[in-house]
Amino acid sequence: MPKMKTHKGIKKRVRVTASGKLKRRHAHTGHLMSHKSGNRCRSLRRPGILNKAIAGRMLVALAGAKA
Repeated sequence: MPKMKTHKGIKKRVRVTASGKLKRRHAHTGHLMSHKSGNRCRSLRRPGILNKAIAGRMLVALAGAKA
């Protein structure tokens, strides 16, 4: 069997933490921030953690990547 390849799209967007969780950026932060409230902008700045159901599938797709 050949080795499983890393999914490059996920590798660019997600980081694996030391505890094995997946860290990601929030959506809607690229531009047009002036009409969004300050509270919303601040909460979007913080990284998001993916839930276990999705994270499990993504870890399989990242099988070839080093954490």
